[in-house]
Amino acid sequence: MNTLTLAWIGLPFFVGFTIYLIPKFDKYLAIFGAIASAAYAFQLFVMPSAVTLELLDNFSVTLLVDRLSGYFILTNALVTAAVIIYCWPTEKTAFFYAQILMVHGSLNAAFASSDFISLYVGLEVSGIAAFLLIAYPRTDRSIWVALRYLFISNTAMLFYLVGAVLVYKASNSFSFAGLGAAPPEATALIFMGLLVKGGVFVSGLWLPLTHSEAETPVSALLSGIVVKAGVYPLVRCALMVEEVAPIVQIFGVGAALMGVFYGIFEKDTKRMLAFSTVSQLGWILVAPEVAGFYALAHGLVKSALFLIAGSLPSRDFKELRQKQINTTLWIALVVASLSISGFPFLVGFGAKMLTLKNLTPAYAIAMNVAAVGTAILFAKFIFLPRGGEAKSKPGFWPAVLLLLGGLIAANAFDVQAYTLENMLKAIAVIGVGWLAYFLIFQRTAIKLPRMLEQFDHLVGFMSLISLLLFWMAFST
Repeated sequence: MNTLTLAWIGLPFFVGFTIYLIPKFDKYLAIFGAIASAAYAFQLFVMPSAVTLELLDNFSVTLLVDRLSGYFILTNALVTAAVIIYCWPTEKTAFFYAQILMVHGSLNAAFASSDFISLYVGLEVSGIAAFLLIAYPRTDRSIWVALRYLFISNTAMLFYLVGAVLVYKASNSFSFAGLGAAPPEATALIFMGLLVKGGVFVSGLWLPLTHSEAETPVSALLSGIVVKAGVYPLVRCALMVEEVAPIVQIFGVGAALMGVFYGIFEKDTKRMLAFSTVSQLGWILVAPEVAGFYALAHGLVKSALFLIAGSLPSRDFKELRQKQINTTLWIALVVASLSISGFPFLVGFGAKMLTLKNLTPAYAIAMNVAAVGTAILFAKFIFLPRGGEAKSKPGFWPAVLLLLGGLIAANAFDVQAYTLENMLKAIAVIGVGWLAYFLIFQRTAIKLPRMLEQFDHLVGFMSLISLLLFWMAFST
């Protein structure tokens, strides 16, 4: 299994470089890389124990793959495959598909890391490849958004790297477990870098512009899986070091509530989905024990929603309420919206119930409020008028059906959630959200300022969050 793991990590990079040699087979090679990852991920769910690979014994540079990794790797494989299928009929170049595999491979490496140096390499490679995908159209706007993303990402990783050095100084190890013996400033610096990279809480205010301005398939890739490279190590650290778990959970609650607050008042479809991503990342963090399952549920549905949003006749909700959406497209939009809202018989229901089951009463109350907020958000999509003509791209339906099929099939991971009490509770939460939407928010015309998303304020937030993290780490 060790040899297979190393081959799996290296395969996307090998295939990605091969694309440059035989560009005529770029799509086929790219989809092969995604399928190979999916096959490896399924093996992780049936293995009796985790696989550990010591790369550098003296520095505790170690790879670890287990069931938690499996959920993230499977999400990576399915989202990547859907994006490739979506782009299949288009004229994307070999460079585009090669960069998708670079992102895919580096994320796989990050999801297999259990030390700060291996993780750093994976995060940096994925960041550079994501930057190239965002800038792919080569317009002035796309290049600026990509450079903004790259600067924020690299600045955050500088803080992270200093924290990793402090961990090694304190424990003679780069392992995540060394965080328990490290000084508070190490936790603050590392977590600040990961919160920014993952787009969590106010550290994630770079995310709405980046995800909304990127091309539709790139938005689906970024929101469905790339941001989870920053979330996964936070979850892993919380499971390995008991002292930092409360910090991760607090930021999870904050992100869940902040994301829905901003999203409720957002009038742009893609920006609303981006703020929803901030909120959903909070759901992943608040219950580390079951984070993998929620990451899978969110990755599938958010990628589908971004692809569907790209086929809508407008990005403005006000205009969409005055236009009719093709019925088939509307059904796909409703299925995805119901899943992320937590409706029974879709994977979002099981993920939400499992998460709430693993929370203390105080956290559960806050997350139920966030669940109501999510129902309000996606009522905007569910109650749009239907009946118009279809204008979707040729690769749209195969990609969306793959993701929507995953929303149904993934229920098999948590059939225990299907009790009458849980289903009635989920329907009640969604009903409260819809009622609030019709009585209050459908007529609300409040527009929140975007000042906090400006470039200089994003850098300032890094300093504020690092101070907050230092205080929280020092207090634990």
